[in-house]
Amino acid sequence: MALFILLSDSKLFTAFANLSYAAGILLMLATFVIGKDINGSKSWIPLGGGFNLQPAELCKIFTSLAIAKFLSMQETDFSILKNQLIAAGIAMLPAVLSIAQSETGLALVYFSFFIVMYREGLPPFILIIGISFAVLVVATLLIEPNLLAGILTGIALLAIYLLRRQIKRNKMGLLVIVGVWAFCVGIQRFAVPYIFDNVFKCYQSQRIYSAVGRDYDCTKNVHSKLAVESDKPVKKPDDYNVRQSKIAIGSGGMLGRGFLKGTQTRGKYVPEQHTDFIFTSLGEAFGFAGCVVFLLLYLLLLFRIITMAERQRSTFSRVYAYSVASILFFHIAVNVCMTIGLFPIIGIPLPLISYGGSSLLTFTVLIFILIRLDADRQMVLR
Repeated sequence: MALFILLSDSKLFTAFANLSYAAGILLMLATFVIGKDINGSKSWIPLGGGFNLQPAELCKIFTSLAIAKFLSMQETDFSILKNQLIAAGIAMLPAVLSIAQSETGLALVYFSFFIVMYREGLPPFILIIGISFAVLVVATLLIEPNLLAGILTGIALLAIYLLRRQIKRNKMGLLVIVGVWAFCVGIQRFAVPYIFDNVFKCYQSQRIYSAVGRDYDCTKNVHSKLAVESDKPVKKPDDYNVRQSKIAIGSGGMLGRGFLKGTQTRGKYVPEQHTDFIFTSLGEAFGFAGCVVFLLLYLLLLFRIITMAERQRSTFSRVYAYSVASILFFHIAVNVCMTIGLFPIIGIPLPLISYGGSSLLTFTVLIFILIRLDADRQMVLR
């Protein structure tokens, strides 16, 4: 596949960017009809011979090309809200389909395209709002509701005091502060509990709570109650995977137990240690020092991709290169944090390391398209 890409014409990627994106969306829709259910996720298309294709993985390539194509068009002014919404829609459509296929992990990857949009001129306040919302959700899980409401009220009163002069001249500022306060209190008192108890399934809520060091009471979850009423046994999910992962990584110590000598991984105590939890094998075999070297190699790869991105003359090539860097960074950060308990457990592979044909194919194609575009960096691709 890599050789095929290197021998192709770089103009093909701009010419077929939109068409490939449409084909990717159609493939994702096809999984609802002909898809195969694997581990509770109907996101695979069986191709025969034991090989299954996951369109949500491949669609990362097509989305990268489509966003690069849209942002590189001469008539696209990314400072206009309409164009910002179109770019966000291109990124979020595959994410919505992934969620419908119970592939939450892959759906989150598509949020990495907002990093690319920020590089191309997306207003910083949008990212600030997103990060603030995430902090509010985490605070809701960690802090007692009345106490958090009091903290939010105190912050609102402090803002009113500091901006009292501006508020005297324009009462709209007061309305904005009160509106933001009411929104935040509503989120933490009503929206977040409702989502965890009525939208998420018990195991999903439990995984998120365990990531912040707390236990979730599954008796409050609607899905668990329905299962009990239908006389189906309900097994309360726990953080078994993360516990075993931490034990395996911790047992590696500073220098590790040696290649293929880890007791936890050889004993298969860590579930999915060849795919989503493969970092535990590295941690136990090569220890802290080996993990540092391994992550430095990833950092070097990301630095190299960003360097290539900044030397492109073409907007298309630059946007695509940042898309590749963002996708890789998100996969690496989330997967490693997941295995050491800093992020909820979601099905997301470690790039070029985790076992899986669709994942390996996707990252190979992403990187070699970038290499092919960089070879023609003196051209201005549209």
